[in-house]
Amino acid sequence: MNLYLVLVMRRPQFDPAVVPAHQCFLDELRAEGRVERSGPFGDKSGGAYLLRAAGLEEARAIAHRDPTHVSGGWDVTVYEWQAR
Repeated sequence: MNLYLVLVMRRPQFDPAVVPAHQCFLDELRAEGRVERSGPFGDKSGGAYLLRAAGLEEARAIAHRDPTHVSGGWDVTVYEWQAR
């Protein structure tokens, strides 16, 4: 599996009520062994998570199920990350 960095950036119209659903989504992915690390940015502008997936298309499909993306209140961007 490859590593993907998922950036989740708040838009002005974001709904804070979506955050608990987002956290549950990440917990489910973590239980599946797909999320290695996750967390918010200190300035509250958004956050990121490190996702394991077979390829970029799968990573995008998973990230687009994230309640932050589904709600439309965040910009969700996926990058293949070749971290060492």
